[in-house]
Amino acid sequence: MINSVRQEINHYSPFGSRFSGNISCAFSLRQHKNMSLCYADTREALGSRKIFLEPLGIDYRLLICAKQVHSSGVKVARESDAGKGALSYETSVPDTDAFVTEVKNLPLSIFTADCLSIFLYDPAKPAIGLVHAGWRSTKENIAVKTLRLMQKEFNTSMEDLYVGFGPSIRSCCYEVGEAFKDHFAKGLSKRNNRFYLDLIRVNREEVLSLGVKESNIFDPEICTFCHSEDFFSFRREKDSCGRMISVLMLK
Repeated sequence: MINSVRQEINHYSPFGSRFSGNISCAFSLRQHKNMSLCYADTREALGSRKIFLEPLGIDYRLLICAKQVHSSGVKVARESDAGKGALSYETSVPDTDAFVTEVKNLPLSIFTADCLSIFLYDPAKPAIGLVHAGWRSTKENIAVKTLRLMQKEFNTSMEDLYVGFGPSIRSCCYEVGEAFKDHFAKGLSKRNNRFYLDLIRVNREEVLSLGVKESNIFDPEICTFCHSEDFFSFRREKDSCGRMISVLMLK
């Protein structure tokens, strides 16, 4: 499966080659090494970022990074935010799990290892957003809050918006406790008396409820746990797990 996915997408983007003239959009694989400055072995992270981002036309020193806390915190990224968290974790934007911006050449980033990355692109404004959606952030409706902020700040129309999902742990592997029934009215399935969460379904239905077109949603359908040879998976690797980067920038 993963080999066919590699052939079909451009720079590992959920949008494939669409919009390549307007945005730089990508997620990394395990082969690109750990991209985190705070998890697992970080010694090669800066060099790995540089090598991965250069073909995308992105200067790794200008990345905007967050101290992700699995919340619903969303920040409007300004030119003055360029480089925050790019060279040291300590300078990352605190208490944030999503960014939106209309500034060109300002690369947004998030880091995942099973959690879902959500890429948002409004070609009419133009404007972009990038979301880190684990189960806690999803429970707090981070996708909805991000889209509403784009509406408020950029007058984004949901009919114009394109949504791309990055690789994440899928419902085939994402076993959760029965208590999750209290958090998610939809997105849970039960097999052999065990509960499984579908993060993509929950977030897909949330963005659809705001008016995003089904035809404007792109999902590479990759499970990070199933394909741990190609993706970091915290559930499989625990504290030794590195992180993949998802990056999005207006050109």
